[in-house]
Amino acid sequence: MGWRQEAASLGLAVQFLTRLPTPQGLAFSEAAQARSMGHYPLVGLGIGALAALALALAAQVFPMPVAVLLSMAASLLITGALHEDGLADCADGLGGGLTRDRALEIMRDSRIGSYGVLSLALVLALKAATLSALPLPLACALLIAGHGLSRMAAVQVIARHAYARSDPAKFARPQVTPKAYRLAVFTAVLISVALALATGPGLALTALTVGALTGAAITRLYLRRLGGYTGDCLGATQQLAECGFYLGALAWAG
Repeated sequence: MGWRQEAASLGLAVQFLTRLPTPQGLAFSEAAQARSMGHYPLVGLGIGALAALALALAAQVFPMPVAVLLSMAASLLITGALHEDGLADCADGLGGGLTRDRALEIMRDSRIGSYGVLSLALVLALKAATLSALPLPLACALLIAGHGLSRMAAVQVIARHAYARSDPAKFARPQVTPKAYRLAVFTAVLISVALALATGPGLALTALTVGALTGAAITRLYLRRLGGYTGDCLGATQQLAECGFYLGALAWAG
C-alpha cells in the first residue's frame, strides 16, 4: 500500500508541475496534494534532465545561444509555463497594487501588465545569457540541478509560511506533510551532493548560496507586502531561485 501511495503522489506531482502524460484515475484531494509535494524536487530534476537533453542535442547543430533558447522552449512546453505565469502575475500584483487587497486582486487577473512583461523578459533573458556563457557540460549539469533545487525553494515557502488568501477560490491551499517535506529535503540534499561531485564544491556552494538568497529576497518581499504567499508567489520564488542559481555558478566559473 505504501509504495502505491508514493507512486500516486509522484503521479500527482508530475500532473501538477508538467504537461506530461500521467496515469488516468489519479485521485486528487488536499491530503494527496500535500503528500505529492515531497516529490517536487524529483519532478524538477526530471524537467531539468529533459531540458538538458534538448540543450545537448541542439548544441550539436546550433551555436550555444540558439541551443539554450531551444532548450528553454522545450522546458516551457513541458511545464506549460506554470512558474513563469506565476512570476508575471506576482510582479504585476506587487508592482501595481498599492494595498495588500489590490495586489491580491491584480494577481487573480489573468491579463498580464507591464511589470509582468518586464520581469518575465528580464528573468528569461538572464537565464539564457547565463547558460549561454557556460561550457555545454556544465550548463547541462546546472539545468538538471537548478530545476530540481528551485522546486525545493517553493516547497520551503509552503512548509514555513502562511497562505495569504483567506478564500482560495480557484485552487486548494497548498500544504505539505512533514513526511513529504523530509522527502523533499532529502532529495534536494542528494541533488546538491551530486552537483558538488560533478562540478566541484566551490561552484556548487556558490550557486546554491546565490540561488537561496535570490529566492529568500523575493519571499521576504511578498511576505511583507501580502502577509503570506500565493500560488503566483511560489512561481516567482522558483523562477528567481533558478535564475540566481545559474548566476552564482557563472560568477564562480567566470
